[in-house]
Amino acid sequence: MTTEFIQLNLHPQLVQAVTERGYQAPMPIQSAIIPIMVTGQDVIGQAQTGTGKTAAFALPILHNLQANQDHIQALVLAPTRELALQVAGAITDYGRYCNARVLAVYGGQAYGPQIGRLKRGVDVVVGTPGRIIDLIERGVLDLSQVRTVVLDEADEMLSMGFVEDIEVILSSTPAERQTALFSATLPGPIRRLADRYMHEPQSITIRSEQVTVDTIEQRCYLVNSHDKLAALTRLFEMEDISSALVFVRTRTGTGELSNELTLRGFPAEALNGDLSQDAREQTLNRFRRGQIKVLVATDVAARGLDIEDISHVFNFDLPDDPEVYVHRIGRTGRAGKTGVAISLLTPGERRRMAQIESFARQKIRRVALPTAEEILASRETQLMQQMTMWLQRGRCHREHQLVETLVEAGHDPLTIAAVALKIARAEEKQRPIAPLSEVVETSFDRPRRERGHSGVTGRAPRAWAEKSHEPGMVRLSLNMGKRDGIRPSDIVGAIATHTDIPGSGIGKIRIQEGHSLVDVQEAYVSQVLAKAGAVRIHRQTIELHPVSSN
Repeated sequence: MTTEFIQLNLHPQLVQAVTERGYQAPMPIQSAIIPIMVTGQDVIGQAQTGTGKTAAFALPILHNLQANQDHIQALVLAPTRELALQVAGAITDYGRYCNARVLAVYGGQAYGPQIGRLKRGVDVVVGTPGRIIDLIERGVLDLSQVRTVVLDEADEMLSMGFVEDIEVILSSTPAERQTALFSATLPGPIRRLADRYMHEPQSITIRSEQVTVDTIEQRCYLVNSHDKLAALTRLFEMEDISSALVFVRTRTGTGELSNELTLRGFPAEALNGDLSQDAREQTLNRFRRGQIKVLVATDVAARGLDIEDISHVFNFDLPDDPEVYVHRIGRTGRAGKTGVAISLLTPGERRRMAQIESFARQKIRRVALPTAEEILASRETQLMQQMTMWLQRGRCHREHQLVETLVEAGHDPLTIAAVALKIARAEEKQRPIAPLSEVVETSFDRPRRERGHSGVTGRAPRAWAEKSHEPGMVRLSLNMGKRDGIRPSDIVGAIATHTDIPGSGIGKIRIQEGHSLVDVQEAYVSQVLAKAGAVRIHRQTIELHPVSSN
């Protein structure tokens, strides 16, 4: 066996498993993390998804498992059901020659099967924080003898408001446990969590080898938030798309946007954490075979995708983190091929785009959206190209006979051709060209305090507090702010998830000391207010009410 994994002194069964998966040499994070974790030391791994970190912690966990134990030996916390299933599947695969008993636990699934598996004996539990706490409170999940705890995607768990849950779970584990924390970024709350619950951790940082890809054409289009769907469909009309990945902020947003695109004649499917593993694989296989051209996904659901021929990546919702942007667009332009990355940019997001440009060390070209006249002309050009192609082929014998029958019945040949073209264009009715509202730009050079961006200090101007800058938006106030440690992503995730509106329905957010202001599309305001009592951030129910104008 020639694999370089032998040099990491892992059990032969583990080396055999990774070799059968086609891995010959460990990735940088694996070479750095595995020797540390095998010895039982705490470790902080800062690395992007796709760097091989799952194997970096899974293989040491499996290496250190003790046979025939009647207690849980390792716990892995993940932010979403999707990621929990992926990690549990990987650990199971790596440990198939070690007889490792691995269980994924997450919300949205009946308790019975999970409890039954726990009672029969499990070595490694992989789960989401909420379900882990539920099982602890039910007295069926005992973590008192856990030797290793892994916090996977810690920054994602932070943005979803899980830090308090993590602290509750860690308090249920032995103080002398090994703790491994993996995160793409290390914001203050994550560092404080590490300081409190980890013992002299070794820090490993894996830098991205390439910040951006030269073969990717990057463009952005300035559009009002409520016009994003109209803008996206216009671009779909004009772009030469073989396959596209569209990123949105929330799981509910994936379903809504994929449905809206399909209704408008652009078949699309959603990829999110609500899909079972089988459904996910079926969706991806249809995408790989070209049976569907468009996938609408969240960042978490798209993790682990390995598809080479994606021609376009669309940022329907711009990410908060520049590194996430780079990771998204890196899914096109692979293997020496060219790709296109397109971002829909609202007026309030121009500073964020500037941060992305600075990080990627590349100016992203702003382009005007196609006009209705340009789209109609493009449709007619495509139709004429198809007609010319079939005229050159000449393979329409039966259709020629039908035309002769119509001519013999007294119809004019030119009229027959015109009617045939009209019938051929009937499907265009599925693709109405929605109007776009005028984008009103405020000065990008004005001091940040005056522009009302989220998370800033200083008092907001009265005009900002009373009404939204964008047409069709209503400003709401909620009773949590900076002193509660919330971020814009907390607000977006909580409102979108609990009120079942798309993330695109949420506009500007300003976080102040004791409260926050958030713009919501007028069409969704009544729905949000009706379900406001169910909205929770950091396990606290929030109050939402419209900001009155005086």
